[in-house]
Amino acid sequence: MQEKISYIDVEGIKYPLVFNLNVMEKIQDKYESIENWGNLTDGKEHEINIKALKYGITEMINEGIDIENETAENKRKFLTEKQVGRIITQLGIEKIADSVQNTVIESSNIEDNSKNV
Repeated sequence: MQEKISYIDVEGIKYPLVFNLNVMEKIQDKYESIENWGNLTDGKEHEINIKALKYGITEMINEGIDIENETAENKRKFLTEKQVGRIITQLGIEKIADSVQNTVIESSNIEDNSKNV
């Protein structure tokens, strides 16, 4: 697993997306497993569970903000699920889902990651 930060841009504001062990733990606590959450949010066999999608994206953005705040002079506030719902609405579910999926894939790629050796 690699800690990679990707960004989504909404009207000139960049929001970080991080999928790491902290995010995975939060998702597991709420949905019992990453797989359960993934099944609720992939939209393959049924419509996307919006609450699960908002929860996961909120955790990913807030983890990114938390990481950035460690070294930032001006600290950003964490987002609420309502605020993330507005971001999803502005970007569209398909676009945000693609961004989340890419972040998860890039973070889960253990190729060339010397930290895992």
